[in-house]
Amino acid sequence: MDCIGVVDTTFARVDMGSIAVEELRNLMPSANIRRITVPGIKNTIWAAKRLAKEGCSAVIVLGWVGPSLTDKLSYLAMSIGLIQLQIEMDVLILDATVHEDEAKDEAELKAIAVDRARKHAQNLVYLLRGDLSRFAGMGLRQGRPDVGPIL
Repeated sequence: MDCIGVVDTTFARVDMGSIAVEELRNLMPSANIRRITVPGIKNTIWAAKRLAKEGCSAVIVLGWVGPSLTDKLSYLAMSIGLIQLQIEMDVLILDATVHEDEAKDEAELKAIAVDRARKHAQNLVYLLRGDLSRFAGMGLRQGRPDVGPIL
């Protein structure tokens, strides 16, 4: 049985963790899904490492970044940390972060967060099954409508 980790934050303004867990349960009903919620994105590295050490073969990290320079620098630190952790632990870690300044209003921001959480959870399952290649070059987007391939 696969163990899938879900990491999310209290800083987020949308409960992306619940959305990802629901999607993962629909796609992999027999998987053991473990979730850790942390205060902010810099804590996600610790949570992802803990889940990996506890046997999760993949982890989806659902981050939320505010619009300030400090927020963006925190995201950069988190991203580098997750990349390093992925290499060291040999565990798939998908970063599904939403940036508050990528939407014009709260309704669009929520739509982006919901779509991104769902689609990245799907990507994680396809990666684990070795089945993501069938979507290569298709112009798929997470958080936005797909743009399609260039023919």
